[in-house]
Amino acid sequence: MPKRYWYVILAYIIMQYSAYIGAPLFYAILPVSDIEASIYWTVFSFILGLIIVLSFMKPDMQMRAARDASSASKVITWSILGVFMAYFAQAFAVILETFIFDITPGSENTAQIMDLSRAIPIFVIVPALVGPILEEIIFRKIIFGSFYKKMNFFFAAILSALIFGFIHQEPEHILIYASMGFVFAFLYVRTKRIITPIIVHMSMNTLTIIAQYSLTPEQIQQQLDQLQLILIGL
Repeated sequence: MPKRYWYVILAYIIMQYSAYIGAPLFYAILPVSDIEASIYWTVFSFILGLIIVLSFMKPDMQMRAARDASSASKVITWSILGVFMAYFAQAFAVILETFIFDITPGSENTAQIMDLSRAIPIFVIVPALVGPILEEIIFRKIIFGSFYKKMNFFFAAILSALIFGFIHQEPEHILIYASMGFVFAFLYVRTKRIITPIIVHMSMNTLTIIAQYSLTPEQIQQQLDQLQLILIGL
């Protein structure tokens, strides 16, 4: 693995835990509450983290695309298909968690993100835009890409997807995160362009945020129940 990839991973880790120092700093120097300081710092640190990561990845961006890399039209096509693939994988994982492992549907991580987004709307850019770019660069481009050079697709995708799941700090829902990570890895290999899983990841998060904004918790649960019934009926 190139040294710059380790710098990217280190920058990502520092960004994730920087709030312990940055949020109190913002609270001390800005006329905001402690919660607002934490949200503003998260937005600031993610944007700064993205700039740093992209600067380290500049040599990769300057490299010529692989000869068999997908064209722009195919990237768009696979991005659209990828959204459906990721949603189907997610729905199937929810069914397995609910009926096989008896895990209650619902993500505490998503609920927290929505609470923060409602409190400070600018926070939306973190899960909708900045987060997916960072995660796909790290988990698909770097981690999966490194595994894929040493093992077959299935094992490389599974390992990187599990790491992707654990990093979201919801071990009870690791099957959901891992299933989406597997789809993202497939799209990356299929098109040989990291932009494809980035687009799909952004779309997934954005659609989830829109749904959470427009639906009540009862309506969301009702749609989940209907989705489960439809898929079970298949």
